[in-house]
Amino acid sequence: MSYGQGEPPWDPWKPGSQQPQWGNQRGGTPDWAALAEASESRNKRRRLLLIMGGAFATLAIGAAVAMAVVNSDGNNTASNKPTGDLPPSAAIPSDSAAQDPTFEPTTAPPPLDPMDFISSVQKDTAPLSPDILFPGSQLTVGDRVYRKGPTASTTKCATAVQRTLPAVLTKNGCTRVMRVTYIKDGIGVTVGVALFDTAEQATKAKKETDDKSMVTSLSGQGVGAFCRTAICRTTTNSYGRYAYFTISGFTSGKDVTKKDAKVFTTGDDLQDFTFRQIRRRGEAQASAAANE
Repeated sequence: MSYGQGEPPWDPWKPGSQQPQWGNQRGGTPDWAALAEASESRNKRRRLLLIMGGAFATLAIGAAVAMAVVNSDGNNTASNKPTGDLPPSAAIPSDSAAQDPTFEPTTAPPPLDPMDFISSVQKDTAPLSPDILFPGSQLTVGDRVYRKGPTASTTKCATAVQRTLPAVLTKNGCTRVMRVTYIKDGIGVTVGVALFDTAEQATKAKKETDDKSMVTSLSGQGVGAFCRTAICRTTTNSYGRYAYFTISGFTSGKDVTKKDAKVFTTGDDLQDFTFRQIRRRGEAQASAAANE
């Protein structure tokens, strides 16, 4: 008889307490080697079952996703649908488009140009006089203070100017000449402002003047006649529909030379002030029109 004949078989899937007892076991002592081998077999089988279960789960999830993609198109040809058949991205509403309000783009109107208002008689309609254009009783420029003297205004432009200037103003359609005189330290300066209907006329008049085109000095209110026979310094310029002129010299009748810097400074101060006053006039009218 072979070893172990007639003994019940060992079942590796049962715990040791349920295994049959072999005849060669003494005193009920278990066969530790056999138990270890059975335990290892159980562990291997458990790992194999876990691996197979994970594989089946992965396959199932993949199949579900594939079915969802196919069903989203309503037929089984979604994967073959060309990209060109899809709606453009701009046609697909976003979450923000559905929630946030939209507004039509707006642009602010361009600012009004002050030059437009002083370049045409149709727009340059604000009140105007020598005392409006040259306000106050004196003019302060830096540390220099000029006392304001007499003022005058006439629509007979040729009567307010001399030498070659009367013909120039008449030819180009002058409508009015305003004058004002300022005095400081024995030096007098008269500013003459000629008005035209358009900026083109004023510019043309300026270009046609020469060294003999002069505004006539304005005397009165304690200011004696000056620059009638003596050599004086003159300037000519234009801005918008305004042409403006200065004549400055000594009230004593002395001739002006190139060394007389104060006479030049006086003429430059008044020429610059006249320009700024005309420009302010355009700015004020542009601002008023924008606020209407």
